[in-house]
Amino acid sequence: MIFNLMIAGVGGQGTVLASKLISAAALKKGYDVRTTETIGMAQRGGSVFGHVRIGENIFSPLIPLGKANVIIAFEPAEAVRQLPYLCKDGAVLTSNKIIPPAGANRSAGNYESQAMIEFLGKNVSRLIVLDGERLTEKNAKTLNVSLLGAAAQSGLLPFDTEIFLSVFTEILPSKFLTMNIEAYELGRELCK
Repeated sequence: MIFNLMIAGVGGQGTVLASKLISAAALKKGYDVRTTETIGMAQRGGSVFGHVRIGENIFSPLIPLGKANVIIAFEPAEAVRQLPYLCKDGAVLTSNKIIPPAGANRSAGNYESQAMIEFLGKNVSRLIVLDGERLTEKNAKTLNVSLLGAAAQSGLLPFDTEIFLSVFTEILPSKFLTMNIEAYELGRELCK
């Protein structure tokens, strides 16, 4: 059995760190893990996404189209952009807070998260939408970790939530540990 997870966001939101934390948690649990990310657009505010494959006998880091069990999106348009990867019974966890695309201009019209969320609601069997403003109230840089907390609490990951706390202490610099644990717990709280 292979569990496929797509992480989607905009450059600077911490998609690569989220992939690293999930991978470390899966390894700690004894799974094989393969990952890959697109990071070239990160400096330009463009789309950034990561493939995380967890299980046994994984030969490729790339998730085939239609095979992702879960998409964790830090921004609703990025959830929509990665939707072709989601399997029929897959789940999407996303923040409702928008980040307009880097190439957007005034003639493109308004960019609204509600339209994206409605589209996801019609095309996803399980959709969890979290209040991005609340998740980033204390620190905008911890949205990624808050969404991991929500994913763990919602049962979307193949391991329990406690494993992340040990991974945080191993991977995150000590000066950022407390704020990330608080963000993780906030994500969990919003999904109880």
